[in-house]
Amino acid sequence: LLVFMLLLHYRKGVFTMEKNIQPKVSVIIPCYNVEAYLAECLDSVINQTLKEIEIICINDGSKDSTLEILQQYAQRDERIVLISQENSGLSKTRNRGVELANGEYITFLDSDDQYHEEYPCGVGDGEQVSYVIEFVHAVFPCN
Repeated sequence: LLVFMLLLHYRKGVFTMEKNIQPKVSVIIPCYNVEAYLAECLDSVINQTLKEIEIICINDGSKDSTLEILQQYAQRDERIVLISQENSGLSKTRNRGVELANGEYITFLDSDDQYHEEYPCGVGDGEQVSYVIEFVHAVFPCN
């Protein structure tokens, strides 16, 4: 697990987003039949105080209007990367998100959950910023 975390930290991604800024954090959101919760979930990510994020939404073969909601949000916010695939299950869907991620750090958000407006970033002393990597429940400094 530690080697995996270090690879995520040192991985240099392809520059995306406006103004060619590499995202600090890639938020991976697997989506399957969550039309009732998805708008609140996406709003909570879009409204983060940290703006240098990449939002990878993967529609995992939903049969409701999940894909349509994702398409609407992707049109409104260029930080959203939208992928649609046949149903593969949560683990494979998350792994696909990791393969696509360009952020310095990666975190996962279930599509029926929401982030507080200052997650995944908290500002420390001076310019030091710490990022939360959800799957290890730990905070790692940028430097």
